[in-house]
Amino acid sequence: MVEALDDGWPSQLEVGVAGRPMAGETRSGDLAVFAPYPSGGLAAVIDGLGHGDEAADASAAAAEVIHANAAEPAKVLVNRCHAALRKTRGAVMTFAWFDLSAGELWWLGIGNVEARLVRGAAVYGDRHDSALVLGGVVGYNLPPLRPSRMDLLPGDAVAFATDGIEADYSATLTPNLPAQRLAERIHEHHAKGTDDALAVVVRYSRR
Repeated sequence: MVEALDDGWPSQLEVGVAGRPMAGETRSGDLAVFAPYPSGGLAAVIDGLGHGDEAADASAAAAEVIHANAAEPAKVLVNRCHAALRKTRGAVMTFAWFDLSAGELWWLGIGNVEARLVRGAAVYGDRHDSALVLGGVVGYNLPPLRPSRMDLLPGDAVAFATDGIEADYSATLTPNLPAQRLAERIHEHHAKGTDDALAVVVRYSRR
């Protein structure tokens, strides 16, 4: 579900994770990866196709590449994941680069891992910007890659959800809720129960 945070993970990026494998499985194909790089931190949420061991193996292969290439440009990183996953069943994934030096968020999705930007200045019920999620499967067919940029301000959070979470999870996004509590709330209210499910929240705070 989630790897231990690297010692270099920025203290300004608070992390919350909640999820579970599909009923009857011991391993989940849904995986959260947190990789520091010189100007901030990269969060990636991976959903290996299907469920069980083969899905988990695909996600683990992608995680290894992400840790080794977190400082590379987005297109380079994704293409290296694509090459590494060719002998697996493949995965869909969404990336968010929190550039703390520039005060920017860059994000990119391939497949159906959703991500919403919850502004710290928002109020409950506000609309939230979404990552551009492009059709494709990493390891099989990549779409043209177009990372998009957003301003990043203290209090802002990105909430990710794999397809084991209902698509209307935006209704649960409460600004300024602690990252772990928000991830748990998304999972509690929106997990389908018919697939691996993972909710991840990364919140930026100035410390």
